[in-house]
This record gives sequence, structure tokens and C-alpha cells, in this order.
Amino acid sequence: MEKILYKDESYQLIGICMNIHSTLGFGFLEAVYCEILEKGFVRMNIPFQREVKLDLYFNGIKLEKQYKADFVCYDDIILEIKSVSFLHENFTKQTLNYLKATEKKLGLLINFGEKSLKYKRIINL
Repeated sequence: MEKILYKDESYQLIGICMNIHSTLGFGFLEAVYCEILEKGFVRMNIPFQREVKLDLYFNGIKLEKQYKADFVCYDDIILEIKSVSFLHENFTKQTLNYLKATEKKLGLLINFGEKSLKYKRIINL
């Protein structure tokens, strides 16, 4: 049987997102959901960093351009927040690029913009 990566942590993060979505609904700006998430993480004592700048490298050379992840939780999980009508494949690729840039293993792509909360677990192998 395959072990689920960061099972308890991701369950808790997705649970907080579901709670926010069921209370607030869909269609608010991404920034609104991020602010509420931040307050929820503080209240739940979840370690996080917000709007984390991620360095990029090409052939071992650090680039001036940086990515900016919405959250890094538990020092290991990248949380990318969206509020769009559907999750386009480009968002999955974006999150995977964040994982590759940081060498982290798990990203959670969360979309608050649909009637039901949508999320994807993205693994960096």
C-alpha cells in the first residue's frame, strides 16, 4: 500500500479551505481567501509563510526572476490559491514548477472560485 505524502497536514489544510468555502462561498478575490487562510493558520497554530519568494536556477546559476508562492505550510507544503471559474492545467504546471524550484515534494492547488471547493495534490517526484 502506498503511503500518502503529508497525509495529516494536507488533510488539515484542505479542511480549513473547505470550512472557509462553505462559510464564505465562492467568487471572492484570491486575496480575500488568502487573508482568511492566514488568520486561520494563526488560530490553528499551523506553521506557515505567506507570499514566499522562491529562487530559480538554470544550470546552477541563480536567476534574478523569482516565483512567489501563496503559502508554504509546515516548511514542506506549497499551497497555491486560486479563485477562478475552473482549474486550468497551467495552474498545475505552475505549482509543479514551484515544487521543482524548491525541491519540495507536495503542493496543494486550491480553487475557491467554483461552487464546490476544488483542490489537487501535486507531487514532485
